[in-house]
Amino acid sequence: MPKAKGKNRRRKFGYNVNRKRLNRNARKKAAPKIECSHIRHAWDRSKSVQQNLAEMGLAMDPNRAVPIQRKITLMDVDVSKGKKPKKIVRKPYVLNDLEEEASLPEKKGNTLSRDLIDYVRYMVENHGENYKAMARDEKNYYQDTPKQIKSKINVYKRFYPQEFQTFIDSLEKNKMEVE
Repeated sequence: MPKAKGKNRRRKFGYNVNRKRLNRNARKKAAPKIECSHIRHAWDRSKSVQQNLAEMGLAMDPNRAVPIQRKITLMDVDVSKGKKPKKIVRKPYVLNDLEEEASLPEKKGNTLSRDLIDYVRYMVENHGENYKAMARDEKNYYQDTPKQIKSKINVYKRFYPQEFQTFIDSLEKNKMEVE
């Protein structure tokens, strides 16, 4: 009896099969994803990217917007007498909003974890400046060396100088009260 052909037969990979399944919406020209809310609200979907940016006073290509000045020769002066018309900015409020947003001071985004702050405070509170004793402390879970502990304390001093100073002052007050 012959073998059954079909499922048991070895499947070969179809190299010439198109596996890209594009839906009808993906074939249309998609509008660019705009992150800035000022630009997003002023965007006109019926116009091209270059037209939208020109209306807002923004440049599509920074190299064309601010060309590099080259040395002017006598031949260039004669040729370049024709002046280009100045572009009209129809939506200046977008440019003003972007400039205002850029002029705001940047928030300090880098902070230390609460665990590291508590660790440094505990070590300084119990051992002061004795880094070798800190390295032998039972709360030194990560088995930091004295130099690593010292660097962590210095990082804390750099990030929170006023807080560290008030902490040291409060430790000195507590020592004076105990004595």
